[in-house]
Amino acid sequence: MSKSQSIARPAGLTLINPHSEALLCEVASDSRADVESKLECARHAARKWRAVPLAKRIAEVERALAHFRENAEQIARDVTQQMGKPIVESRREVETMLARAAAMIALAPDALAPDLVPGKPGFTLRIEHVPLGVVLDIAAWNYPLLIPVNVIVPALIAGNAVLLKHSAKTPLCGEAFERAFANLSVPHLVSALVIDHPATALLIADPRIDHVAFTGSVAGGREVYKSVAASRFIDVGLELGGKDPAYVAEDADLEFAADNVVDGACYNAGQSCCGVERAYVHAKLYDAFLARALHTIRQYKLGDPLDPATTMGPMAGRSGVETIELHVADALQRGARLLAGGQRPAGMQGWFYEPTLLADVPADALVMREESFGPVLPVARVANDAEALALMNDSRYGLTASVWTRDRARAERFAFELEAGTVYQNRCDYLDPTLPWTGVKDSGKGSTLSRYGFHHLTRRKSIHFR
Repeated sequence: MSKSQSIARPAGLTLINPHSEALLCEVASDSRADVESKLECARHAARKWRAVPLAKRIAEVERALAHFRENAEQIARDVTQQMGKPIVESRREVETMLARAAAMIALAPDALAPDLVPGKPGFTLRIEHVPLGVVLDIAAWNYPLLIPVNVIVPALIAGNAVLLKHSAKTPLCGEAFERAFANLSVPHLVSALVIDHPATALLIADPRIDHVAFTGSVAGGREVYKSVAASRFIDVGLELGGKDPAYVAEDADLEFAADNVVDGACYNAGQSCCGVERAYVHAKLYDAFLARALHTIRQYKLGDPLDPATTMGPMAGRSGVETIELHVADALQRGARLLAGGQRPAGMQGWFYEPTLLADVPADALVMREESFGPVLPVARVANDAEALALMNDSRYGLTASVWTRDRARAERFAFELEAGTVYQNRCDYLDPTLPWTGVKDSGKGSTLSRYGFHHLTRRKSIHFR
């Protein structure tokens, strides 16, 4: 028996193009020996990297990011062919990823600088922000470049090494990150893993892992948190689901609000944790809002995501389509009105679902309660601000919420009362890297982005000298 025959390797990944439904490629899985080697290499790399001065770490990370600029078109095509995002949006994701990385780099010197504490004469008191060691980043597929960069760049700058376990839908993006950071002065600082859930659970439990960052479903977050809590005292960052509400107040700019709320619900085929998942519209604007939203939602062009004219591609998986079908059918059964969409487009190959507008949706409908994660906008009428606020908070999720109003005082009142990590006025479905990205309730724990994004990736060390 040959050596290659004697080593049993786990089954690899078979990637299916969500538009053509044809085989895209196959990616080999890592064996247990592969994972052990990558973990040990990351551990040794972290020890060397932490000794590199911050300014040099920043310079090296900046040079490594040039890989994404130089290979932007191929990386964008890989994103599109793996998960269906229109090529125009995939190119934009490459650009946004680079801008977000630059923002985190700019924040790093201040965020990682020691905190000086006034003390008694003869004493030196300060707080150092020291690296943790090896960070395991479990990344999602819906924004396969933006989600990992939220962890990888600040983790590296802070002095850590990263093991990147990307989604089974988008492993080529994991390979892109590994290639980009392959030529730093310390090797093995970013390694891509292709492993299944049981192997991931074993890795989480390994004492050589110093932090876990997970982006994905609430169910997945619970399993990750449970795996850590059962045996480890490390911290876990969880970016989970959302059922993000929008409220269009009586004084809103109607067309602007309707156009942006529709975009917030349908961008990326609705596959965004901070996309608009439910809308409440003041009774005075309700009918006019629906008319404008109907006009806007009909403008989407479904088709080949590699065609620049396409504005909505397929969903990333067949199961996502099935979830939307279930939610829409439930809403209609409960008395909602279907104004647009509500079905798979006839005669079109791929995992498509028409952009869908629902009116008069009752509060107990699945589409108002559970994460839909697809191109559907359910709308309900409200009599006043108080009713809108109560309905917006009536959710087990709390990622973002948007208030569409010309009145800053109203927006501030909602911001104070809303149970959400981010509250927008006249905006939605957007991350500003200078602000922490965080959720409450079942939307997760911890923060990425902003200067606070460095906090979970470092630990505080007290220096007390006499």
